[in-house]
Formats: sequence, structure tokens, C-alpha cells
Amino acid sequence: MYPFSKGGTGAILEYFGEGADSISCTGKGTICNMGAEIGATTSLFGYDDKMSEYLRGTSRSEVADEADKIKNYLAADATVYDNPEKYFDQVIEINLSELEPHINGPFTPDLATPVSEFARIVAENGWPEKLEVGLIGSCTNSSYEDISRAASIASQAATKNLKAKSEYTVTPGSEMVRYTVERDGFLKTFEDMGGVVLANACGPCIGQWARHNADKQEKNSIMTSFNRNFAKRNDGNPNTHGFVASPEIVTAFAIAGTLKFNPMTDYLLNENGEKVKLDEPLGVEFPPQGFAVEDAGYQAPAEDGSAIEVNVAQDSNRLQLLEPFKPWEGTDIEGLYLLIKAKGKCTTDHISMAGPWLRYRGHLENISQNLLIGAVNFFGEKTNAVVNQITGEVNKVPDAAKSYRDAGFGSIVIGDENYGEGSSREHAAMEPRFMGARAVLVKSFARIHETNLKKQGMLALTFANKDDYDKIREDDRIDIVGLKHFGVGKPLQIRLNHADGSTEVFEVNHTYNENQIEWFKAGSALNLIKMMEA
Repeated sequence: MYPFSKGGTGAILEYFGEGADSISCTGKGTICNMGAEIGATTSLFGYDDKMSEYLRGTSRSEVADEADKIKNYLAADATVYDNPEKYFDQVIEINLSELEPHINGPFTPDLATPVSEFARIVAENGWPEKLEVGLIGSCTNSSYEDISRAASIASQAATKNLKAKSEYTVTPGSEMVRYTVERDGFLKTFEDMGGVVLANACGPCIGQWARHNADKQEKNSIMTSFNRNFAKRNDGNPNTHGFVASPEIVTAFAIAGTLKFNPMTDYLLNENGEKVKLDEPLGVEFPPQGFAVEDAGYQAPAEDGSAIEVNVAQDSNRLQLLEPFKPWEGTDIEGLYLLIKAKGKCTTDHISMAGPWLRYRGHLENISQNLLIGAVNFFGEKTNAVVNQITGEVNKVPDAAKSYRDAGFGSIVIGDENYGEGSSREHAAMEPRFMGARAVLVKSFARIHETNLKKQGMLALTFANKDDYDKIREDDRIDIVGLKHFGVGKPLQIRLNHADGSTEVFEVNHTYNENQIEWFKAGSALNLIKMMEA
């Protein structure tokens, strides 16, 4: 088998080494069964000695000491895993002897293809065969072990007299990782292969990539070890076919320069005209000399910050002081305009685009001009085009939101399944709140985005009956009923006031706990914290 790292299908193999027959992974309502020959199983299900060692190796001994005291309580309940069918909706068994690396994409991390099938799928779909760039790192797949495994492939370019056919970039996951892998020679290995080491930041993963010729919007293929590959995310080009794989798979493909390559079986022609094959990657779990860093970039806050003033120029378009969001009025919320009824996939990139927009991330008013401009409107099936129900004109989404807000009315966003998938981007929750939206009602949420909405004092609601999504008309005025009795586990109601004078009422659900309900009442989690401190 060709081993591979965290981040792709079967990626937990590296925790257990050779001899593993099957593996388990837990998710929401799902468990995969684990073979008996796998050791150190608690690393999947709770705190263990490996985690303690890692905490101590990264200068967090105090945390490790406290965790060690209660480690029995940080492990999974053995009775659950003895009889998983009693506690989980689904049990899946995976035989690691049949598992191989997968490549995901393009345009979504959900489309997975085994590496042995990838060349055929590329040809069948007419995807650009040439691999223009391989990119590894960012916050994902950039640990010391990830870097070492990719470096074990990169080093073969020199020893086997190969030249990388694609551009290649490396983004370390943190300054500690960057400093340590540079000390241990891995960065030089990448540079010797022709790679470019970027700053340890979000970089190309989130669109901070000044990629040459991206503005031509030509079809091309890249492969990354990033966590997302939505259209236009990395370079702004909707025709960039982004594929996601583990760092060592990306490195192998960058050496080959083509998507029609299987590193497990295929040979490459080196500079001497000889056929050579890449060896399996090797990784180092923990740096032999330990982690090191000279300047981690952390600046401790002042012990007493009460006298500190933050001065921002009035004409700054990059920074803006935040004003607290208004608390709940204590009544039902009535007369909301429909801002947009999003159809299909609506990720945080659709809600708040990254790339060049990130220059305004410190200026909420300016960055809010990208609010939902990537979402497809159910009515008309276009992006960034909604009917302003006050003027009757077709507006850009941010313009319609501002029109409703400035006229003293709130708005509501309607969404489809898995609304808010993608990066845990706070701006995707702050922007609708700032622009006057009071609630987001969807078929289902991506979990982190749902929580982010709650923190900003928004109502994050789901249809009790998903078919009620179809009842919402473009010119409805919408009420949220039952807020005076807003409580844990208690459904609310939506009242649709149609333009023809008829009304429809249906239930909606929420997952607010008692503390999160207080966030809503206070106007945001930050407001509540300030109230408690006062």
C-alpha cells in the first residue's frame, strides 16, 4: 500500500502503522468499525499518551499535567464501542488493505476518486490534464509529519534525477512548524526541487495568491493539500480546476506534471532518459530535536487595557471601529423582507468571498459589500441579482440589504442544504447582521456557521418540514413568531404574509441552548460578555 497523510480518505492510517486491518472514524451519528489488530485506539476516541507527549513537546506541559489527571474521563466509553449498533445510526467497516489514496475535486471537496481511477476520470470529463501548480500547506496538512512526508518525495527528485514539471509552493502551518522544518532541512529540500516557500499564512488557500495570468480565466488544473477547492477560491479564476490530496500525493503529481499519473504504479522518465519510480513516502511524527521557534509572533495583551484608545482615521477604507449590535426588542420580529432565497450550494465563499475582499476584513461596512454576491437566487437563478421589494428594481444583494436596513426594516435569508459549508469565516455571519438581516432559515446548516450566526445575535433556524422552503415567495413579508417564549427545544413559527393577502404558517426548529438564547437577547455573545463584566 502507498501510505499517505492526514487530510484524505483513509488518512488515519498513519496513526497505526502497518498491520492495521480496518479502521474506525466517528462522525455525527456514524461510526466506522475498527479491526482488533490496531493499537493505541484511544488516540481516535480520547486523550492518550501520544497527545500528552505532543503537548509537552510544544511547551504545554501544564495542560498535559491537568489532562493526565483526568485522562480516564477523556476517553470514550468502552461499552459504546463494544456494542456500537446500540448508539450509532450507522456502522461502517473499512478494510485498509483495500484502501488507497484519493484525490478530491474539482470545485468541491465532496467528489472523491481513487488514485488508480483518476487518470481515466480526468480523460472522461475532459479536465485539463497538465498540472500547472502543486500547493501544499496552509492551516491544513502542514504539520511537521505532513511536511516530512512531502519532503521524502521531494528529495527523490534529486536522487532520481527528476525535475518537477509543475510549479510548487509550500506554506508551513505556523511559525513554529516553519522554523523547525527549516532547521531540519526540509525547506531546502523543497527549494532544491524548484519549490517556493511562502509565508505561514492563509495564502493561496483563501485567495491571497497573486497568481500570474489568472485574470485570463483560462481552463487549468492545480492540486493542493488545502481543505477547500471551491470555484474561484484560490486564484479568482472560475476555470481553475482545483483538486485536493495529501501533501505527498500533491508533491508526487507536481514532479510528474500531469494528472494522468499514478504514483503507486507508474514510472517517470528522468533527465538521463531512464525510467524511475517514486518510492513510498516516509514521515517523522515528532521532530527528533523537538520543536523550536525564535519569534512565534505572540504579543501578550496589556494587564490593564482600560486606558488604551484605538484611533482609526475617519477616511480609512481598511479599518473601522465596530459598534455593538442592537439587543433583541423583546417582541416577535415582523415584516421582514426576503433578502435572497439561495438555491443549492451556498458556502461561506458564496456568503462572504475571500481573495481581494480580505483587504477590507477590518472594515465591516466595506467588506459587507460582498454579502451573498456568490449565492444563486432561487428566483431567476442568477447570482447577485434580487428584486428590491421597496423599489421594484433589480439590485445587487448588498444594495437591497442596505435599502431595507436604512428604511428601518429587517430582512431574512433563506437557504438550502448544508448552508454555510466551508471556512469558519466570522464575516459570513457578521455581514448579514450588519446589513440588517435578523434571521437565516435553511434546510440544514454547516455546524460552525450555525454557531457563528448565533454568536452575532442572529436567529439560525431550520425548516421542520423541508418542503416549506417551496412556500416562500419572492415578495413575501415574513414574521418570526414565538420569541417571547424562546426556549431550549421549543420550535418557533414562521408566518408568510403573501402579496395576495393570504398567509401561511409553519414551524421551524433551532438548536439554541440557554446561554446561546442569552446571546440572542443581548444582541450578540460579545454584548453579553460586556454586560456580565459591567
